[in-house]
Amino acid sequence: MVILKKLGQLLVTVILVTLFASFLLELLPGDPVEVVAPFGSDEQRAEIRQELGLDQPFVVRYTTWLGNFATGNLGKYYDSSNDVSTRVGDALPISLTLMVYAQILALIIAIPVGVIAAYRNGSWFDRLSSTSAFAMLAIPTFALGFVLQYYLAVKLGWFKATGYTSLTENPVKHFQTVVLPVVTLAVGQVAVYMRLLRSDMIATLQQDFIMMAKAKGLKNKRILFRHALRPSSLTLLTVAGLNVGTLIGGALIVEVVFKIPGMGYLLAEAIGSRQIVAFQSIVAIIAIFYVFVNFVVDILYTALDPRIRNGK
Repeated sequence: MVILKKLGQLLVTVILVTLFASFLLELLPGDPVEVVAPFGSDEQRAEIRQELGLDQPFVVRYTTWLGNFATGNLGKYYDSSNDVSTRVGDALPISLTLMVYAQILALIIAIPVGVIAAYRNGSWFDRLSSTSAFAMLAIPTFALGFVLQYYLAVKLGWFKATGYTSLTENPVKHFQTVVLPVVTLAVGQVAVYMRLLRSDMIATLQQDFIMMAKAKGLKNKRILFRHALRPSSLTLLTVAGLNVGTLIGGALIVEVVFKIPGMGYLLAEAIGSRQIVAFQSIVAIIAIFYVFVNFVVDILYTALDPRIRNGK
């Protein structure tokens, strides 16, 4: 029953998101046919428009695309014979790699810093970490990306300024191309996760079961990371799931800045060249991924908190 409910939510989300995004793309100036035939005559453009179905009303075109998408047909680019599915198949693993790396890096940094800041509430470490978190949140993603790219890639030459190399192709070059984009994506996440975990940990450390653990003589490390962290991580888990949308938005900017051929780059390319079918398919895939991640978060709730499992 829960799975059917989630599938229904997935369907509604995909329809609403793609419908709204496609309508916004319709409002942009420019004609997609000009991409296919920039120097064509009016008669040639009219033929192309009819062949691509661009002469039909928006609702008809959207319904046609939705039916094709439901059967696995993502469409083609107007100005080439490339299938959207081929481009997406190449781009999706790259974006997923960047987002997974960014989440892992953010959690590796945020969890210990948040736990220690809560344990040393009011200390110099707590004040320093809180100030640093506010500073990280204030830095725009694109600005941080350009700064890291200029100083660490262009000036010092430690990393690659642009492009992407897969892990299987060359591990060394892979990390040279992903370190800067991943750090750019992770900085804002570190600040959010650390502040949330700190607040929840402070409240958890006041609970009776923590006092009982201290009375039993358990070491502080065991109390913090075994007894206090688990009940304090529910909010962190929720935000980590919701932040998938933030990561996707950040990935769009980061992939354009570092010229990484991921989903964000494809999306920006589709918007710039008015590739309506490609745009709709890419947005739909992103929406499906977003809802799926939040579905996984709901399942993890029951593993982290037995009260939710027993309540169900």
